[in-house]
Amino acid sequence: MLKRFCRPAALAAVLTAATALTAPAALAEEPKSGGVMNVVIQPEPPGLMLGVTQNGPTQMVAGNIYESLLRYDTDLNPVPSLATAWEVNDDGTVYTFTLKEGVTWHDGEPFTAADVVFSADVFLRETHPRLRVSLEHIESIEALDDTTVRFTLKQPFGPFMGIFEVGTMPMVPKHIYEGTDFKNNPANNTPIGTGPFKFEEWERGSYIRLVKNEDYHVEGQPYLDEIYWHVIPDAASRAVAYETGKVDVLPGGSVENFDVQRLVDLENSCVTGKGWEYFAPHAWLWVNNREGPMADKRFRQAIMYALDRDFAKEVIWNGLGAVPTGPVSSKTRFYDDDVRQFPHDPDKARALLEEMGYDGTEIRLLPLPYGETWQRWAEAVRQNLQEVGIEVEMVATDVAGWNQKLNEWDYDLAFTYLYQYGDPALGVARTYISSNIAKGSPWNNVQGYANEEIDRLFTEAAVAFPDEARQSLYTEMQQILAEEIPVAWLLEIEFPTIYRCDVKDLVDTAIGVNDGFVDAWLDR
Repeated sequence: MLKRFCRPAALAAVLTAATALTAPAALAEEPKSGGVMNVVIQPEPPGLMLGVTQNGPTQMVAGNIYESLLRYDTDLNPVPSLATAWEVNDDGTVYTFTLKEGVTWHDGEPFTAADVVFSADVFLRETHPRLRVSLEHIESIEALDDTTVRFTLKQPFGPFMGIFEVGTMPMVPKHIYEGTDFKNNPANNTPIGTGPFKFEEWERGSYIRLVKNEDYHVEGQPYLDEIYWHVIPDAASRAVAYETGKVDVLPGGSVENFDVQRLVDLENSCVTGKGWEYFAPHAWLWVNNREGPMADKRFRQAIMYALDRDFAKEVIWNGLGAVPTGPVSSKTRFYDDDVRQFPHDPDKARALLEEMGYDGTEIRLLPLPYGETWQRWAEAVRQNLQEVGIEVEMVATDVAGWNQKLNEWDYDLAFTYLYQYGDPALGVARTYISSNIAKGSPWNNVQGYANEEIDRLFTEAAVAFPDEARQSLYTEMQQILAEEIPVAWLLEIEFPTIYRCDVKDLVDTAIGVNDGFVDAWLDR
């Protein structure tokens, strides 16, 4: 049984994730060693030094090269990686990690606590904007000896144990980067981590090749000899590459959704929506709360009743994902469904519009310009809204235009999706707190929602202790927002990962194929 962190009943005693904790998922079959895995990567990453570049394609490849102290199972429980055990003091301000012995970097140098201090306290504070916000809660990071690291917080910070996934806090080698220009270090072109695979070559525009780390710290792993990440810019060509057997794995988002079922129906073809629990991509409609009918919450509630979200999930997203109940994904900590529900009910939508005296003002809908799937979804939403009497003008843009219109609040309704990062303090608060209303970004409180009570709840919940106190505050927050509808929640997205059925143990953690193929093997 894996122990979830920060349970108050256990805090009087030391919390220890014992070395008995094993890999995130039990392996049902005996793995076979050997073979080459061929995977699509789209788009081609700008670099593979995960400490410097944190975009999606970079992590998908470099998650095999780098590691962090922890991994997370699909229930978001932390499990050992470079740290084998951890302890927390009674008031939740001091965390002490025990590192695994015998770990080496790909160049043969030993991995020690000094690397952890350098990575978290020096390197990533400079290079990683998202992590930097969390590191502001930390008073000090100390190496007590070669295998023991102590993080002392300024005050309890609820999401702390959730910031150790590889893309958020990758360990980087101190002996290579200390005293250098991190972003321009030549070693960035030949990345060195502690992970199960080593960088071998990169043929720009064609492929990236990783090879097995023969000195990996988990005996017998990894099982694969090599991984080829193929760069194939066109979505139809990526589908053909899978059909013809050139590639074994199509990570989520590699092909258009309408191609998914056809590819899954091929012989020896499987699909999963798992492996997105940590990111928990949450899709919604931005609703410009500032002006027009959208300023009236009854109009926003009418939108929710008008939308047939089950249809979108089943038809447009191939049945993957879940219909959300509010701002927090059901996969994220502190989710609570004890909130007002909005099933598809056009009559209730019409009644609310009549009650508020809606005069038929036309509203503008901005689709997400990410391909045919998102275009079809926008057309379905327009049809739903028109069925209840809301006139809709579709506004076509490219990605730059979509960014600009949201940056300048020049929209009425607009599609988006954001990651939740496993905790409301990390991935949810940014959308709803009033201090995050600022022109110039499509990722903050774009809808202009301001509520002092919501501000207070998010602020107090981030530092409340223990978890029960956080849950109470977040439950109240979810109940208020589900009544106010500052945005219209559409879907908890599960991007489909398509793969050959003889590829085993491909996805077994909360970040899926982004977590490296340390457990993956080929049954051939």
